[in-house]
Formats: sequence, C-alpha cells, structure tokens
Amino acid sequence: QVVLVESGGGLVQPGGSLRLSCAAHGVALEFYAVGWFRQAPGKEREGVSCIDSDGNSNYEDSAKGRFTISRDNGMRKVYLQMNSLKPEDTGVYYCATGWRCQAMDYWGKGTLVTVSS
Repeated sequence: QVVLVESGGGLVQPGGSLRLSCAAHGVALEFYAVGWFRQAPGKEREGVSCIDSDGNSNYEDSAKGRFTISRDNGMRKVYLQMNSLKPEDTGVYYCATGWRCQAMDYWGKGTLVTVSS
C-alpha cells in the first residue's frame, strides 16, 4: 500500500520560509515523479512544482525563484523549500506521485500552510 505523508506546514509571516516534506511508504520513490499541489480556500487544487525521476523540475509561475523542490531518494523523501512566502501561498499543500508529472496516481492528505501577519 502506497502512503504519502506531508509535514512541515504551519503559520508563517509574509516574507518567511517553510520547508515541506513528503515521506513515502510502500513505493520506491526514486523511480517516480513527485509533485506538490496547493488548494487555496475556495479554489481548485493547482500544481506548484514537480520533480521527475531524473531530477528535472518545474514550477508554476508564482513559485519560480521562491520555491525549490528536491528529493532524497535514499530517504524516500521529497522536499519543497518555500521562501519569501506571500499570503496568496496560503492553502493545503499535497504531495503526489506517479510515473510522470502529468499523471499522479497517489496522494497524501495534505499539510496546511498559512501565511499571515
């Protein structure tokens, strides 16, 4: 059974930083793409960043230059370093995995990020 567990969310002031972690159980994460998604209050879930099994990454426009996705295959974890956070970054962040960034098969339950003064 594949289980993804997100952690690292919380309340942070604008301009602050958080590092989200996604831990995988029951899957050899190094062979799969892993993505981070955000669902803001009252909005649909959207993709934030994704890293494939070769280490290639992509970001949605508002995350470019502020967020960094990385993976530790030995630890079966993927991270999302978020800097210069803005109130519009607020939402539940989910990690997901699949064969490629465009096709996620397994999802975590999410971690809440709140950016507010």
